Order: sequence, then structure tokens, then C-alpha cells
Amino acid sequence: MKVTILGSTGSIGTQTLDVISADRDRYEVVGLSAGGNVDLLVQQALLFQPKIVCLASKELADEAKSQLPASIRVVYGEEGLIETAASTDAEIVVTAIMGSRGLPATLAAIDAGKKIGLANKETLVTAGHIVMERAKQKGVPIIPIDSEHSAIYQCLNGEDLRSLSRITLTASGGSFRDRTREQLAGVTVQEALNHPNWSMGAKITIDSATMVNKGLEVIEAKWLFGVSYDQIDVLIHPESIIHSYVEFTDNSVMAQMGLPDMRVPIQYALTYPERRPTPTGKLNLAAIGKLHFREMDFDRYPCLRLAFECGRAGQSAPTVFNAANEVAVGRFLNGEIDFLSIERVLEQVLERHTVTDVSDIETIASIDSWARQTAAVI
Repeated sequence: MKVTILGSTGSIGTQTLDVISADRDRYEVVGLSAGGNVDLLVQQALLFQPKIVCLASKELADEAKSQLPASIRVVYGEEGLIETAASTDAEIVVTAIMGSRGLPATLAAIDAGKKIGLANKETLVTAGHIVMERAKQKGVPIIPIDSEHSAIYQCLNGEDLRSLSRITLTASGGSFRDRTREQLAGVTVQEALNHPNWSMGAKITIDSATMVNKGLEVIEAKWLFGVSYDQIDVLIHPESIIHSYVEFTDNSVMAQMGLPDMRVPIQYALTYPERRPTPTGKLNLAAIGKLHFREMDFDRYPCLRLAFECGRAGQSAPTVFNAANEVAVGRFLNGEIDFLSIERVLEQVLERHTVTDVSDIETIASIDSWARQTAAVI
């Protein structure tokens, strides 16, 4: 199996390489990309010897090139990212780049006939209608790597989708799941980054605490599984053992369970439809003893309510939601705004936006840029 990983130095990227390392005879890494983490990308490239690597800028690429053998092509920027995604003989491209900049490269990989292991939420949030239609035209499977969407994908495998009634995404509740809104005033960045269950990057950990992450997953689920927003529920499940479940028209419920370890959905995407041993722990329900569930409180998590509203509005609304959130989270991580101001920024940017049609990537990019500029100064 020949694999390209876009975003190889991030949380999903490094865990993908961990899965590959546990079964080296099965995989060949042919492409890697990173933003600015030259040192880690160079280490990865020296270990896995891909044909091409990509960094964010020419300066970073030159730095990497001086440390790599001539057999590894070093490229940079958006053009380099697209080349890394599409130019090799990779059979699957794992898209694990954070943010909306992964969209052009994902489309390029689809156009090149590559199977997509999708770990970039923003691709479907901002352009689900374009991506899914392009994948359908090219006959390219899109296999989700998010634990929740992977769970649903597994539960629906072999089922008649006409019998699907509801999808329920489970949510850990994030770092502050046991705090009231009043107790969120003045929380620190370090507190927000202390996720109780999952090992994830900083941005997605903050998104988990605000429930924006689940909101993005709701919009993703609509595109991945062809359901309406009225068929999607969210349930807080603190243990993160049931990763999501589906309900059928006969009231049967099918769930996918396992310890909270992203390497399971990563490997499932790489090996689908085959299952292979993973470098992960086994689930012992007797040792866990009890599983707990709470109904979603949209007053406690207003960002999730906003996500549903944007999803139902469609067109440009999800793009604005996503872009404004990326900026707001960045401002929180940099100490510019407090935690509760993330939702304030989202609300105010959305209030200033008039929902418009987005039928092409250029329009999406323009709206994305407007939302970012607006969110930076509110």
C-alpha cells in the first residue's frame, strides 16, 4: 500500500506514521507534507524515504533540502502541496492538514484517482457539495478518519442506507465538560488544552471544549452519509468508548466501540475493507464497569447550536463558521481573547454575513478570507 500523508507532523499525521511503522512490510510512504516543522519532517523523510516532501515556504524547503538526499524531491507552498497530493503513485492520500487550506490538495488527489483518508474536517464543511460530487464522478472512495465518522462508516458497511433512520455522534464534552458556563470565565489556555480522553493537536482540543469540533462533524456527517440535519443527534459520552452509533427503521441500534485511540480509525481507513491488528489496547468493558451519557445542552454549548444553524442555512454559512472559528481559536491560544470570546466572535461574524451561493472554490476562498479578516478585529 503506497501512502501520501498531508500534514505528517501533526497529531493525525504522526499517528498515521505510527500505524505504518507497526506494519512496515505492508506500506510504502511516497509523499509527506508539513507546514513549518522542518526538523520533524526531515526526521520522517529520512526514516520513510518518500519520493516527495512539501513545506509551507521556499525558505523552509531550502532548509529541508540541505538535510535530505537528492532522491527526495522538496517542494513548497500550495502548488507544492497539490503536487505532493496528486503526482505520485500513492494509492491513498491521508489529508490531515489543519484548516481550509487542505481543500485544493484534496480535490487534486481526487482528480488523480487517489482514495482519500479524510481527517480534515474543513474540506467537507466548506465544500462538501463540491468534494462529494467530484469523488462520485471520479469513482474515488472517501473514508473518514475522525473516530465518530469512522464509527458510522463501519456501522453502515453492508447496510441498505434506505433503512437508516438516525445518526448519533458522541462527544466527550471536552476539557470543561463538568464546568458550568459561569465557571468558564477566566479559564487558561493550558486548562483548555487538557483533554481528558484524547491526544490531539491544540486547535482541535480547543474545538472540543467549545463543541465547535462536534459542530463541524455534524456538517461533515451530512455530506458523508447523505442525511438531513434532522437525522443527526449529538450525545455527551464522557468515557469515549462508544464512538458513535446509528439507528435503523426497525429501531435496531448499531454502535462501534473501542478505547479512545485514533490509530484504530486511521488503520481502518488505510486497510479498508480488510481489518488488521493495531498497535492499540484492547477494550475491557468489565474493567470500565459503567458508561455514562448526557443529553446535549445547546445553552451550555452555543457553538454547537450555531453549527446546526449554519449547516441548515447551507451555502456560504459553514465556510464563515469554520474560518471565523479558526481565527478565534488562534486568538485565544495567543492570549488575545478569553475562552468565552470564541463564541462571541463566531456570533458576531455570522451576524455580519449575508449567506450567498458557493458553487466554486474561488468564491469559497473569497468568503473564507472575508470571515478571517472580520474575525481578527472583532
